[in-house]
Amino acid sequence: MSEHIIAFILGIVEGLTEYLPVSSTGHMILVGHLLGFEGDKAKTFEIIIQLGSMLAILFLFWKRYLSLFNFKTIGKPEKKLDIVHIILGIIPAGIAGVLLHHAIKKYLFADYIVVITLILGAILMIFAEKKKTAITAETVDDLSYGQAFKIGLFQCLALLPGFSRSGSTISGGLLVGANHKASAEFSFLVALPVMVGATGLDFVSSLHSLHASDFSLFAIGFITAFIVAMIVALVFLQLIQKIGLTVFAYYRILVAVLFTIFVLL
Repeated sequence: MSEHIIAFILGIVEGLTEYLPVSSTGHMILVGHLLGFEGDKAKTFEIIIQLGSMLAILFLFWKRYLSLFNFKTIGKPEKKLDIVHIILGIIPAGIAGVLLHHAIKKYLFADYIVVITLILGAILMIFAEKKKTAITAETVDDLSYGQAFKIGLFQCLALLPGFSRSGSTISGGLLVGANHKASAEFSFLVALPVMVGATGLDFVSSLHSLHASDFSLFAIGFITAFIVAMIVALVFLQLIQKIGLTVFAYYRILVAVLFTIFVLL
């Protein structure tokens, strides 16, 4: 199989899984292993196509991001998502990421860790569905500063490869009184700045692996991930209120089993 076809397949995988609560890391490792696309070039490729997924969220929510800087609404009695919500939502993972980034990359990107976190993430999602509290935030604009910060604490779990950023933050949202759609939208909004920081660090450290001859390979993966991630994010926001997290939790367990069979054994 040519590398360009592999790039297209992995671009689809990245776009499908980055914003679903199923762990893009676990899927990329599993599919990359099955396709025989591993090593330094594969790691750099994964960083590039993740940038494509990030751009999709910026493209979809650019008006919302601009509205966050309406400083006249900050601290006012009327409810409206503002920049303070986003800052509170990213501070915990931002601090933890800066302090632990090197250690996580060095010690926690082992295959067996991904299997464990896939299952732990599934347990959290099932627990959140069963123990979710009374809804006080029907939309993302109804979130309080306290709820934003608590969801940010849950986002710290996403620093563990295989846990899933959207899975942890949506679970956190349910447990602090937000409904599925509000939790998912806030998850997308706070994911971008955290991912920019984490991916930016990885990108700088991987510059030595970039070669002009690989431009078409990276371009195919980047564009594919961008388009697929945009479609998936839109569909997911419409469906999450109806289907909840449990179906994704069971799917994660299935992926953990497949991961064990095809990667670990």
